[in-house]
Amino acid sequence: MGGAGDGTDRLPVRPYGDRALLVDLPGLDEVHALAAALRALRVPGVADVVPAARTVLVLLDDTASSADLARVEGEVRTAWASVARRGGAEGGTDPDSRAGAPGAATQGAAAVVEIPVVYDGEDLADVAAWAGLSVAEVVARHTGREYVVAFGGFMPGFGYLTEVDPAIAAPRLATPRTRVPAGSVALAGDLTAVYPRATPGGWRLLGRTDVDLFDVDRDPPALLTAGTRVRFFAVERLDDDDQDGGARGDKTVGEGDRAARDGGRTPVGGGGGGGGGGAAAGGPGRARQDRLVPGAPGAPGAAERVDRGAPREPRGVEVLAPGLLTLVEDGGRPGWAAAGVGRSGAADQGALRLVNRLLANDGAAAALEVTLGGLAVRFHERATFALAGAPAPATLDGTPVGMQALLVARPGSVLRLGFPVGGARTYVGVRGGFEAPPVLGSRSYDVLAELGPAPLRAGDLVAIGPRPSALPVVEAVPSRRAFPTGGPVGVALDVRGGPRPEWFDDDALATLLEGEFEVSNASNRVGLRLSGPTIRRRRGEPASEGLVPGAIQVPPDGNPVLFLRDHPVTGGYPVIAVVAADGLDTAAQLRPGDRVSFRWARAGRQVRDVGRVGT
Repeated sequence: MGGAGDGTDRLPVRPYGDRALLVDLPGLDEVHALAAALRALRVPGVADVVPAARTVLVLLDDTASSADLARVEGEVRTAWASVARRGGAEGGTDPDSRAGAPGAATQGAAAVVEIPVVYDGEDLADVAAWAGLSVAEVVARHTGREYVVAFGGFMPGFGYLTEVDPAIAAPRLATPRTRVPAGSVALAGDLTAVYPRATPGGWRLLGRTDVDLFDVDRDPPALLTAGTRVRFFAVERLDDDDQDGGARGDKTVGEGDRAARDGGRTPVGGGGGGGGGGAAAGGPGRARQDRLVPGAPGAPGAAERVDRGAPREPRGVEVLAPGLLTLVEDGGRPGWAAAGVGRSGAADQGALRLVNRLLANDGAAAALEVTLGGLAVRFHERATFALAGAPAPATLDGTPVGMQALLVARPGSVLRLGFPVGGARTYVGVRGGFEAPPVLGSRSYDVLAELGPAPLRAGDLVAIGPRPSALPVVEAVPSRRAFPTGGPVGVALDVRGGPRPEWFDDDALATLLEGEFEVSNASNRVGLRLSGPTIRRRRGEPASEGLVPGAIQVPPDGNPVLFLRDHPVTGGYPVIAVVAADGLDTAAQLRPGDRVSFRWARAGRQVRDVGRVGT
């Protein structure tokens, strides 16, 4: 373990909520070296490592305790000590040293990626006015440099490019857009980038491109990895303009969950994806959305392995009506943050674990996540199932059934879910879990990345996996959770201090802790946009760094955003507080119109497993 003799005691390591640590470092060389060292160590309990401009975020798994945080902090300091030793006289052992470190990305080692751009962005004229230049001069300065990918993040395929001409380094927007089109070429201070998918964002839009930035069938999936050199060149039109008039990336994730339901319906074999899976159309970054084929449960391509002359009885569960939004979700896909892929997974992880424990499944087995009810499914085989999460009226063949109880469906049985009496998301689990083609190791659909099995629609068949050998130990458990009901009494969430207190004064913290906020309609699995008292913060912008579920980010307009499971991997607005681990599932159950307030978490409070049977 490192100590005063090797400088590791001076390494700034701070807690980021209950299940993460944030390490401050002088620059990119040190960031890449420490991130590589931590990945090589394979520290038990660490789910992901997120390098950014001047920080490394270490994410722990959902079972982490305060003791685990302390243990992992020791491992971080040990990793830094090894980096410092390898650096020798060049880097020394002082984390304040600006010298290079072994393991850093070798800038300029990769071939130059050239990106065509139509410079017609909404903010191009504003950037010109800010810089005191003509539009043509802004374009000339943006195309006149070679950029380097410093790190990946935010979303799959998003690369942060450095070396922006200071004359055009306009700051982010005061209020982020709820929708930035896919392929947008954008600017934020000393960074520039291309948005691979349609998403909310606060960067200034200069133009658009049609370059394929992310494809799960490519190795590596991201085109722009750390160290890649990039040049932009101006064109009058793009190849895609000949096909669709430039109207690309119309699916957004910032306008509520309805957009996620309606987007990404690419049939199997469409969009140029390899390996039998579909690729998501609608943007240059191809994040796979596999569609289960009616009549052919299981992985895409299964129908081709069946004798077409033989009659086939359908199996699994058939979707009759998907409601507002029904997704396949499991425990998530940790380990891909460096490529801009977040963990995702069930929004209410406690409900997922509970339904799986009832059914004696693996705790991360896939279930159906139903937003605001409306789901109707027909079982094509005998199955044991259970419901958890937001309590919703449910019937099986017209007979009411309860929550958190083992239920048996016969072939032909129809399950229907009504609007939940409280909360937003109900989970339907089956013994064996639901089967869908895994993407990057998970069956979860990520709303921000549009990655994974596509939102379900009428006619889809979802297969059921092999039944586990273990048997359920109870038939039902009472619910001990209180769900938001949308009444005059709001929900109070415990929070811990954010990693950047210097960006806020005491008045800002008082506003957060004494005010009451309302969840806006522009909310979904990515995060909750909150309206209410304006939170004042320091002018300017911090360097982009990793985000965690529960982070409360404050844009310049002072309207906070509470991030959920499909949050961006990195972000550039300061985080004032982080919802305590045992409040994340409650936050995931808030729906538009619900009121929420925040209070300091009690000192020494232990993280508890909200998914244990009986909760």
